[in-house]
Amino acid sequence: MAADPLPALDAQGEYTVSGVSSGAYMAVQFHVAHSAVVKGAGAIAGGPYYCAQGSAWAAYYHCRTPGWFTPLPATAALMAHTERLAQTGRIDVPQNLASSRAWLFTGTEDGTVTQEVVEALHAFYSGYKASVVIVRDKPAGHAMVTEDAGNACAATRPPYINDCDYDAAGELLRHLIGNLETKGLQSGALRRFDQTPFGSSAISMDDQGYVFIPQACEAVRCRVHVAFHGCRQSADEIGEHFVREAGYNRWADANRLIVLYPQTVKRTWGTYNPRGCWDWWGYTGSEYHTKEGGQIRAVKAMLERLSAPRPAR
Repeated sequence: MAADPLPALDAQGEYTVSGVSSGAYMAVQFHVAHSAVVKGAGAIAGGPYYCAQGSAWAAYYHCRTPGWFTPLPATAALMAHTERLAQTGRIDVPQNLASSRAWLFTGTEDGTVTQEVVEALHAFYSGYKASVVIVRDKPAGHAMVTEDAGNACAATRPPYINDCDYDAAGELLRHLIGNLETKGLQSGALRRFDQTPFGSSAISMDDQGYVFIPQACEAVRCRVHVAFHGCRQSADEIGEHFVREAGYNRWADANRLIVLYPQTVKRTWGTYNPRGCWDWWGYTGSEYHTKEGGQIRAVKAMLERLSAPRPAR
């Protein structure tokens, strides 16, 4: 059964984003590329903008578990590249980041993306004077960290959602958008929508995405937060675990917050993405980290659709 179109809801035209692992890298890319309208990013187990520099080798080694022979790129070099992109109009001017917020998380039991990588992201945001906080003291594996859902806290296994008695979604939303109203019963709805008008399998985008829409947002203007899943964490891989259990929806109703969950799909031919990761090293092309990146364009178009005027009744 085909999914419905993504609705036009006259949403507010400033956004926040977050993600896990490859989704964290994607959230940072999206934030930097569109810093004029993206006012904050949350990154769980992710590193600095353009860390991989277009190289799958660098992504796997330098930007996940750096070592003596595979060091992280210098923050100054990444910032210099960011400035060059802005000068040619391929991203928004990074000085916008000074008025934005960033919330970062690194688990003490995460051996997939080490603390050094997240510290480098902290240095990148600090270099642009963003309001940035970093959480370093939770015994979490490589996963989305929740208050009460998923595997044991130190685990690193599907569905990559861990019960750490810690509400990462709530904490990052509180930092990014300000004080939150107390979470309550959900009156909104999680909906599947047709992603094909925005991106195709050629850029490793699935045919369907998800969006959580609070009941109030059917009639009033609401904010939008984009939550990017990690590798091997799309609906194609784990069903609806992430979109239902990551922790965002419980805050959405009380805070008039639409939560967009764009979805990737695995690809083992053509565009090679066998784990369904978001593109943070260039498998969709050399512009992957700019406004012209296929996946960045797709998600931006989804946000523009949500922010379009409601149809006349």
